[in-house]
Amino acid sequence: MRSFLTSAWRAGLRSRSIQAVLVLGVLLVGVAYLSGAFSPRQPKTVALDVGLSGIRFSLVLFALFWVQELVSQEIQRRTVLFALTYPVARGHYMVGRYLGVLGLLALATLLLGMLLWVVILNTGTGYEQGFAVAPGGPYWLTIFGLWVDAAVVAAFALWIASLSTVGLLPLALGLAFAAAGKSLGAVAEYLAAGAEGDAEIMRLAPIVDAIQWFLPDLSRLDWRAWPMYGVPPDTLAMAGGGLVAVSYIALLVTLAVLAFNRRDFQ
Repeated sequence: MRSFLTSAWRAGLRSRSIQAVLVLGVLLVGVAYLSGAFSPRQPKTVALDVGLSGIRFSLVLFALFWVQELVSQEIQRRTVLFALTYPVARGHYMVGRYLGVLGLLALATLLLGMLLWVVILNTGTGYEQGFAVAPGGPYWLTIFGLWVDAAVVAAFALWIASLSTVGLLPLALGLAFAAAGKSLGAVAEYLAAGAEGDAEIMRLAPIVDAIQWFLPDLSRLDWRAWPMYGVPPDTLAMAGGGLVAVSYIALLVTLAVLAFNRRDFQ
């Protein structure tokens, strides 16, 4: 398993497409700086909000591109057969690749988080906000939540890659999964509040309730209100969101291993 993990690290860091995503992430953080610089009020809060959204978008792309290049493309090109010649269980390949993606995501998260942290410290230096942002522990805990979010998306893409015979399917479905998981919580809250009395929209409530049994609410991993406004999330809600994410990751990786073990490469 260790050899699959280290090879994933080397291949991921050499990938040109990932370098392009990294440039995109840096540009998005730059947009956060400009947003704060041109904001007439609360420049640090605006920059932090835009920057966290940019980091989340970049990490999702990182996760999908790495799974695409390190797993899906190897399966499609049959180069995975070389890995299967090792005297180890097939599942070691999938788990090793996934752990490699998690390590790469952790590195990307740290780099983008540090870049945004520097941006926040240097934004609006001549303007004193009514309330200060928290670039310390709450900020880094929020960054960690974004990493967990991306880890869930990567696990889903890994499972699709273990099943798919279409090269781009993990990327396409992964983007849809990330978007749906992020918006699920807001949709459920809107319906729970009565949807402003719209009967047509309320008819979707049973469907959304059913979807919540299968799709994780990734918005529960977004704790930006803490560093932005000093509003800490409920401890139980935070722990619940983390537990659901870890359980979902374990389930998806297990399904990916089972599907990969039964796949015929002849």
